[in-house]
Amino acid sequence: MRSSVVEMTPRAQSVEVTQDELVVLLVDGRRLSVPVVWFPRLCHASEDARNNWELLGDGEGIHWLDIDEDLSIEGLLLGRRSRSD
Repeated sequence: MRSSVVEMTPRAQSVEVTQDELVVLLVDGRRLSVPVVWFPRLCHASEDARNNWELLGDGEGIHWLDIDEDLSIEGLLLGRRSRSD
């Protein structure tokens, strides 16, 4: 009997940025929460800028228009922090 592994790319459904956390709901039902201090541009952005995001691709990434920040869902799941501010 052969079995195959189905690879699914993790995809975001919605995003919320609070004072302390970046919270991403994934289409598969998982809730991902990471400290916002991992991403200095996001951490220091205004509330309006934090809320001005769009999903990239089919939810494979997030882009914040006002602060030019891009994060991949895969990177968030792997615990990657921003390298610059």
